Amino acid sequence: QLQVVESGGGLVQPGGSLTLSCAAPGFTLDNYAIGWFRQAPGKEREGVSCIDRSGNSTYDRDSVKGRFTISRDTAKNMVSLRMNNLKPEDTAVYYCAATTHATVRAMCIRPDVNDYWGQGTQVTVSS
Repeated sequence: QLQVVESGGGLVQPGGSLTLSCAAPGFTLDNYAIGWFRQAPGKEREGVSCIDRSGNSTYDRDSVKGRFTISRDTAKNMVSLRMNNLKPEDTAVYYCAATTHATVRAMCIRPDVNDYWGQGTQVTVSS
């Protein structure tokens, strides 16, 4: 069964940048649509950015457009989320998830349709 692993979280000042990575040792991530999700304390999990298997189609929630970029690195078998101009409201646990049966828009809007989830990585934006 696919297991995805997140890395790259941490503490950053407002306006700073972080890159999160999603890997799946022993599996080919190109066979899955991949999404990044986040959950802040007391809030529901929400889709942030999602990418299809080819890497040609992405979906971003409005609040991160122009700041976050999701991309695939086939050679490294990874999916990354580059986060620029981070804001305190971006603070959350960030999760990587994968599916084979949903569009990028659907998987981002409805986190429950995703099949495989990582354990999450904490991102804290604070001065």
